[in-house]
Amino acid sequence: MDFADLTLADWRRLDTGAATRLAEQIADRVGGRLSAVTSAEYRGAALHQALIEREQDLYALVPGGRTEVGYDVDRWQPADHMLAWYKEETIGGRFGFPDDPREILRERLSPRRAVTLPAFLLAVESERLTDPVDETPQALAGRGLRMPSPDEWEHACGLGSPTLWWWAEHCPFERSPYPYADGPHRRRNPLGLHIAHEVYDSEITSDPAVVKGGDGGEAVCGGYGSFVEWLPLATASRNPGMAEFVLGEGAGMYEEFCVRPVIEL
Repeated sequence: MDFADLTLADWRRLDTGAATRLAEQIADRVGGRLSAVTSAEYRGAALHQALIEREQDLYALVPGGRTEVGYDVDRWQPADHMLAWYKEETIGGRFGFPDDPREILRERLSPRRAVTLPAFLLAVESERLTDPVDETPQALAGRGLRMPSPDEWEHACGLGSPTLWWWAEHCPFERSPYPYADGPHRRRNPLGLHIAHEVYDSEITSDPAVVKGGDGGEAVCGGYGSFVEWLPLATASRNPGMAEFVLGEGAGMYEEFCVRPVIEL
C-alpha cells in the first residue's frame, strides 16, 4: 500500500488492531517507532489517533483524501453577546476595525474550498526557527522534513470541520485566549496535535503569504477585544499582516517564528 493514499474514510473503517498494524508499518517506513494508537472523539464518533516518534520528536498521522478546508463567512451566525462585546471592546477602542466583523473574517480567513491531499505525518508541536525564513525549507530538507502547505495545515487542524475553530463554532469570548491555561484551545485536537493553541506562535507555511496559528500576540497585547484576540487561532486564519511582517520588518527576528514539520509518506 502507498501510505500517502490513506484517506480519512479508510482510516475510520479500520478496527484498532488494523490501525495499529498500519501505523507500525508507517513508523518503520519513516525510521521511527509507534508511540501510541488511542481513540479520540471526532464528530460524535471515535477516531484513531496514531502518534509516531522519530529522532525524539512526536508526529501525528494525518489521513488525506478529498476534504474541505477554509471557512464559509456567509454561514457565520455570531452570538448576540459576541457582537455586543465586539462593539464595546473593538469598535469602542477606536482601533480602526470595521463595524461589521464579517469584513474581518473575509480579510483574514481562507475561503471554504474542496481539496485533495495525501496522507502525511505532522509534528505534534511546532518548533522555533533556527534559520531565516527563506533558508528554512533547505534546513528542514536536511532533516528529511518540509513545511506544510496552508491546505495541509488547515486539514490537520480542523479535519474538514466547517466550524470557525477546530473545537467549535464559538469560543469563550468572556476570556482572552492568553494566558487562558485551561481553555478549549489548549487541548490536543482529534489527531493528537497541539495546534492553534497559542496566539504568540506564528507558524510559517510553504506559502510565504500565509502564516497560521497565531499573530505573535499582536491582538492580545494591543487589547483589540476578545473576538479579534481569538481569531488568529481560527483554523482558516491566514494572518496576512503577520505574513507581511515575517518577510519584511520582522525577517531578522526569525527565531520568534515557528514551523510545524511534515514527514512525507
